[in-house]
Amino acid sequence: MVRQKSLKFASFNLLNFAAPPYAFYQPEETYRDTQWVTKTQFITGLIQHIDPSVIVFQEVFNPDILASLCDELGLKYFATVDTPTQDPVYANVLFNPVVAIASKIPFKRCKPLEPSHELLEYLNNLAQFKFNRTPIKCTFEIEGFGPLTIYAVHFKSQRVHSMAHILGEPDQEDPFLTLLNQTVGAMQSQISRSLEASIVYYDALKTQREKSSATLVMGDFNAHISSPALSFMTEQFPISSEPSKFDSVGLFESFSIADNRFEFEQKPPTHYFQGEGNVLDYILASKEFSPSHPNGKVTSLTYYNYASHLDPKRDDEDIRYSDHAAIAIEITI
Repeated sequence: MVRQKSLKFASFNLLNFAAPPYAFYQPEETYRDTQWVTKTQFITGLIQHIDPSVIVFQEVFNPDILASLCDELGLKYFATVDTPTQDPVYANVLFNPVVAIASKIPFKRCKPLEPSHELLEYLNNLAQFKFNRTPIKCTFEIEGFGPLTIYAVHFKSQRVHSMAHILGEPDQEDPFLTLLNQTVGAMQSQISRSLEASIVYYDALKTQREKSSATLVMGDFNAHISSPALSFMTEQFPISSEPSKFDSVGLFESFSIADNRFEFEQKPPTHYFQGEGNVLDYILASKEFSPSHPNGKVTSLTYYNYASHLDPKRDDEDIRYSDHAAIAIEITI
């Protein structure tokens, strides 16, 4: 008898995971003790409910605290590849949260994703490029499945960097500045997000081709996958029954190949803004995860959205919880 086993891969934006006495961005932006207890209980409870084999996180200000929490939940293997920065005046104020990965399966290797020099040169970004949050590239060898490479990402947000400095620091209410921020500034944010996605996409495809490794790209993409900045990421060569080194090099939106996708009228939102639901969080998967792939090892793929803590009618963030749903896919091999 062939023995089946399940693996579950998840992503969760924690929303400002900064343990007191640390603050995020501003000295007054910190958790009261009771708020922090509620938040850690919420995170612990949700991770226990998801029961992931591997989970990636975004908005992590205190990796050591998160690592301890994960260890208690059986996620013994934990990694980050960057560190938040401290305010030079207020040492307890942190900036630049990082991504993290935790797993029940041992890592073969975890490292920061290094952008391809050749790709940056091609994209005319050789000198100035820097990820807003450095992605993690983590490799595994999974019994009964084979090599797996996971990219933990948090792409550039839709927040616009003000163009005020270009205009000589004008009044923030200046209509001209507002127009520039809404047009040129918004486009700059989109370009930055697309460039980050291009680098991850290129590395994922190169890894698929050169290492014959199954691939997952997981995290907060900060835009819909069909947006102009990201739509290229789910382009792949057609699946072919004829073996070749180009056989389905690419990525699928995992919901589109999930066995339970027809149980939903549409893909559930992972974030709400002004009452409108948006899908910002994704798990993109290579051909090896498709249950319909010829000669594949995956017999089923189920998509999960954990959003019971989200209130579409709420306008402000409740820092005790998260403003994102957690998402996961479960495969049977």
